[in-house]
Amino acid sequence: MISRAVRHYLLALQFFTRIPVTGRLADWVGYSPAMLRASAAHYPGVGCLIGALTAGVFALSLVALPDVGATAWVAAVLSTVAGVLLTGAFHEDGLADTADGLGGGLTRERALDIMKDSRIGTYGTLALVLALLTKVSLLAMVAEVAPLLAVLGLFGGHVVSRLMPMVVIRTMVHVGDTARSKSKPLADQLSNRGLAAGLVWTALGLVPLALLAPGLHWVAAVAGAALGLGIVARLLHRRLRGFTGDGLGATQQVSELGFLLGLLLALGLLPA
Repeated sequence: MISRAVRHYLLALQFFTRIPVTGRLADWVGYSPAMLRASAAHYPGVGCLIGALTAGVFALSLVALPDVGATAWVAAVLSTVAGVLLTGAFHEDGLADTADGLGGGLTRERALDIMKDSRIGTYGTLALVLALLTKVSLLAMVAEVAPLLAVLGLFGGHVVSRLMPMVVIRTMVHVGDTARSKSKPLADQLSNRGLAAGLVWTALGLVPLALLAPGLHWVAAVAGAALGLGIVARLLHRRLRGFTGDGLGATQQVSELGFLLGLLLALGLLPA
């Protein structure tokens, strides 16, 4: 049981990141559509690792860089770069393709066709640039108010935002070119047990935050992530009547921004 869970986690790591799982380890992990489907339960667990690494870069940068006015902003940029390198811009690509499809396609069919195109258009470029700028700005602003909360919030945002695509998979239908879609095995089915496993991973990620920096600001942050989920899910339902793999990436990105925004807004109303 434990061995199978570890294999599913490592498969999720292979699929969602650029962290190498190769050689004999990859042979031991194996692959099948059923395994990839089961690996979706560990999506927030992947967020725990990516969040820990990027938060480490952020914290180290805050400590090591000269204490000047732009320190928090440079640290935010460096941690964002680290996150993009670790994931291969997997979710950012989904956000850009979703923005191109929904922005440039007047019909459902045209939107889906645009989202299949690997080229990035005006809407995708704008969405990507604005999302990255927003993330860096939110991180830097939180760090200027409460550096520890910024480090913990970066970690928590990666974890919680990866739970939100699981909700989309569980509640919506997969649409598009399902025969060639990389996300099709993930979209076939997410069981209640799989969703429960994702919730457990998320809880494991949030408990240390609540212990290190207790407060209602984490409730606001999670609410912000849920709002991000609601916004993207509503767009996908209204425009596509379902989700695509790109839509899952967009959900993660917007939910992460919502988490950081909720945290920042809470710091303006509640004691850190």
